[in-house]
Amino acid sequence: MRERVKDWYHQYSNDIYNFAFFMTGQHDNAKDIVQETFLRAYTEGHTFKGGNVKSWLFRIAHNFTIDCLRKQRPVAFYLDPILPIKSIEPTPEQLLLLNEQEKYLFKALLNIRNNYRDVIILRKIKEFSIRETSEILGWSESKVKVTLFRGLKTLRSELKKEGFNSEVT
Repeated sequence: MRERVKDWYHQYSNDIYNFAFFMTGQHDNAKDIVQETFLRAYTEGHTFKGGNVKSWLFRIAHNFTIDCLRKQRPVAFYLDPILPIKSIEPTPEQLLLLNEQEKYLFKALLNIRNNYRDVIILRKIKEFSIRETSEILGWSESKVKVTLFRGLKTLRSELKKEGFNSEVT
């Protein structure tokens, strides 16, 4: 199990970090969520029945993120020697390269409801299919579609409030 989780970590940790960062808006919390996701995958790996590993890991990350946001407490940080922490924080140079569109988008995402943010990040940013998104969120496919539609509408409105006038698709 240890080797399998290690492989998953190397393959998916950056994607889960990006997801967690979009959800929380904080680098430290995103790193903590990555660590907790793989710790839980290690301890709960026996419950994985096969299928899409990436969706299963994202579901773990999503559930932990939502728990932390609900409790409005700092995310607990776990260090496990099987998972070396690689630096995934953007460098100052990378932050400078963020264009204005990305800054507006990030700020607007942090201002909309969590369920809208969840589905927009998974479908439009992480490019999961509707089926994969429904598995990760534990929703029906129709709920994913409706929530995405409403979330994009809300995101457009939020972007306009921020002064950004380009179209969100």
